[in-house]
Amino acid sequence: SAAALLVLAAAVGSAVALALLLRPPVNRFCAASNNRTGFLCDDRATCIPASQVCDRVSNCRSGEDEQEKLCGDLPRSLPGYLVFRCSNPAYWVYADQRCNGMNDCGDCSDEMGSLAACPPCGSEWWSCSPVLYEYCSCVPRRLCRDGIQHCLGWSDEYIC
Repeated sequence: SAAALLVLAAAVGSAVALALLLRPPVNRFCAASNNRTGFLCDDRATCIPASQVCDRVSNCRSGEDEQEKLCGDLPRSLPGYLVFRCSNPAYWVYADQRCNGMNDCGDCSDEMGSLAACPPCGSEWWSCSPVLYEYCSCVPRRLCRDGIQHCLGWSDEYIC
């Protein structure tokens, strides 16, 4: 009877191991704050912004956002939904940095054009041709009428 128990335990253990091996990969896509692309932690409740993955800070309780298999060869080791490729193939940014109003790619390809497919400036932004390299086609309204030129035609100081 001891041998039968050992055989039964081995069979159950093998079945559990096989089930774990055959389990489909976890879909970690989620929508973080402001409907931005996010990464779903193991707890299935915490959704962190894409740009917090592989940032050397564990944002998920179990640290899965900083694991070597995810962060070992950036950006190739990241799931595609976390990555936005800039128009210059040598550069990439996290998907939640696309259409955030900032020139993260350095050439505005994350804010303008068909690759980015961004909506027009939102209510918190003023549409103009910015003077500063930091912005692409919109400047934050909080910069309006602050005595500093942010738009080429000074519209941020006289109209906005």
